[in-house]
Amino acid sequence: MSDIKFKKIHDYLWEIPKENKMNVPGRIYASKPMIDRILEDNSPLQVQNVSQMPGIVNYSMAMPDIHWGYGFPIGGVAAFDINSGVISPGGVGYDINCGVRLLRTGISRSDIQDKIPELVDNLFHYIPSGVGSKGDFKVSEKDLKQVMVKGARWIVEQGYGDESDLEKIEEHGQMEGADPSTVSDKAIKRGLPQLGTLGSGNHFVEIQYVEEVYDDQLANRLGLFPGQITVSIHTGSRGFGYQICDDYIRTMLQASQKYGIELPDRQLCCAPINSPEGQQYFAAMVCAVNYAFANRQVISYWVKEAFMRALNLGPKQVQFDTVYEVAHNIAKIETHIVDGKPRQFCVHRKGATRAFGPGRIELPEIYRDIGQPVLIPGDMGRCSYVLIGTNTAMEQTFGSTCHGAGRLLSRNQAIKAAKGRAIHRELEDKGIIARAASRGTMAEEMPEAYKDVSEVVDAVVGAGISKKVAKLRPLGVIKG
Repeated sequence: MSDIKFKKIHDYLWEIPKENKMNVPGRIYASKPMIDRILEDNSPLQVQNVSQMPGIVNYSMAMPDIHWGYGFPIGGVAAFDINSGVISPGGVGYDINCGVRLLRTGISRSDIQDKIPELVDNLFHYIPSGVGSKGDFKVSEKDLKQVMVKGARWIVEQGYGDESDLEKIEEHGQMEGADPSTVSDKAIKRGLPQLGTLGSGNHFVEIQYVEEVYDDQLANRLGLFPGQITVSIHTGSRGFGYQICDDYIRTMLQASQKYGIELPDRQLCCAPINSPEGQQYFAAMVCAVNYAFANRQVISYWVKEAFMRALNLGPKQVQFDTVYEVAHNIAKIETHIVDGKPRQFCVHRKGATRAFGPGRIELPEIYRDIGQPVLIPGDMGRCSYVLIGTNTAMEQTFGSTCHGAGRLLSRNQAIKAAKGRAIHRELEDKGIIARAASRGTMAEEMPEAYKDVSEVVDAVVGAGISKKVAKLRPLGVIKG
């Protein structure tokens, strides 16, 4: 990608100057070694393409976990003016509201070290995983429409969790604006059997412990302490969200022509935010967002059940509680300060996390004075991080940061690299018990398939758009 010019802004920020049909410059947050590797991919071209879309404001941005995606790069962030801008399924992705929930416990690593294999087996038993997996949490079509509108709240109303969970989920687990009439019968059919399931690919449930605390005060506010057992849940809206994206890509291809929108890439098909097509996609997307919130709520319940059964402990002894839950693939209507004035934007985050600084009304009251917790999963062989949002993120990235390690190898490349190796044995040698739906999944998700999440985190921290709170080290994991 030597034909793309870069200008260094500082050690962790690189700019693609505005030229030709670009409406705004492009910006990539990364260290120098990372930017050299990023240039080997075509993803900077996607940053440049997004900059040509109507109504984009400030910059077309990407985080250090950037890699090639559908239309937008994964790791991409773009804000569009509510009146002159567009909304694009490629800016959200197929796995709508793929995200992470972090659960904390009152248990220390030393209490359960010898129980990890049994815990992992229990999790694998309780939580269906793999391609097309179907769960034991049965819902009718009428119920599913409630899920589309009420999200995690409907799950809690059925007795799976409590009100305190909802307070610590982005959008409180129930995003406004859903309209089930905008969702196809095919999407409903796919969504009915999959609530409470992990799915395939990089989705996981991981048992971890707090290996290191970087900020005692912030960690204390999040209820985290060294040696503590935590659980991360990473999954999204399953086949339901995938089908909604697929349905609306066809709609948006027609809408792009209808509204005379010139596309540098057909995968960036879009419609004006306030057009009928734009509003319909948004309403359907919100249905998938709420489905994903509900999905993680059900899985959280199964996680607690698996722990209590394996450890023969009651709820008061395990002390499970939600730290926070974030969305990674989403478009939201938000108010931000641009040119000294508050304005409304449709902010697309695709493989990126909201990282609001202190004071934002959208944050739970208990965290409002410190900023939003940010959950950054790594790969199953290394570590994950808990960060916090900053005012710098509000000023530079519409309150956004990275979402994970980011792939280095495609799934096919990873399978070739893993040939003849027993990845689960290699992980076991590191003290990590792993279970997956298939050997192929274990190969696709091997640690070398991903960037080093510590490098990614150091880049966003170096840029000032996040602050480190704690490092989590894996002990056991189940993969989709």
